[in-house]
Amino acid sequence: MLKMRILVTFQGNYGKRIIDNICRNAPEGWEISTWKAPSSLPPIIEDFAEFLPQHLPQVNLLLCLGESTGAAELIPGLARLAKAKAVIAPADNLDWLPFGLQNQIKKELKASGVSSVFPSPFCILTEKLSEDKYIKSFATSFGKPQIILNFREGKVEKVSIKREAPCGCTRFIAEKLVGIEVARIEEKAALLHHYYPCLASGKMRGAFKDSLLHQSASM
Repeated sequence: MLKMRILVTFQGNYGKRIIDNICRNAPEGWEISTWKAPSSLPPIIEDFAEFLPQHLPQVNLLLCLGESTGAAELIPGLARLAKAKAVIAPADNLDWLPFGLQNQIKKELKASGVSSVFPSPFCILTEKLSEDKYIKSFATSFGKPQIILNFREGKVEKVSIKREAPCGCTRFIAEKLVGIEVARIEEKAALLHHYYPCLASGKMRGAFKDSLLHQSASM
C-alpha cells in the first residue's frame, strides 16, 4: 500500500461522516489532515484569496467534500496551496458540483499538472478511473464496495471487506450480515442500507432517469 499524505476539505455533516470513517479505517501509512471550508460561500467567487486559508499542509492527495458550488470553485486554489499531485472530488449532489463546473475544474487542474476524478456517486470509485498512483491507492481501500462472504450451513459465517464505501455504510452492513440465511442476504443488505442513510442526492437526473441515491444503493 502506497504511503501518502491526504488533505480532506469539508463543509458539514456530509463530509464529516466520510472523514470519520476514513480516519478510523485508513491503511497504515496514510497521514490525514482536514480543513473546514466556510459554511457559507457565494455561488460564484471573484476573490479566491478571501476564502482560502493562508497555509495548508503539503500533501499528495486532496479529497474535496464540499457542499456548494462555492466550495467546489476553491478546489484549484486548495490544490495549489497544498501542492497536491491529485484530487478526488466526489459529486454526490450535482447541485454542489454540476458537470460543467467539473469540466472547468478538471481543465484548471490539468493545466497545473494535477490529476483529478469526480466520481458520481463517490461509491463508484475504482482504480480503473485514473492512472494516477495516489488516486489508485485511495481507490484500493475506499470506493465501490467489494466484500467476500463465507458461508456455513446456508448462513453467512464471515464477511471480509476488500474495499468499502467511503461513508462507512459497507462496514455497517457487513457487521450485521453474519448469521443471515443465504436467501435473505439481498433483502437484509437493502434494509440495512436504509438504516444507514445515504447522503447522495435523491434528485432524478434528466436523461439518466435515475438518482445518485438509487445508484449508491445498488453498489
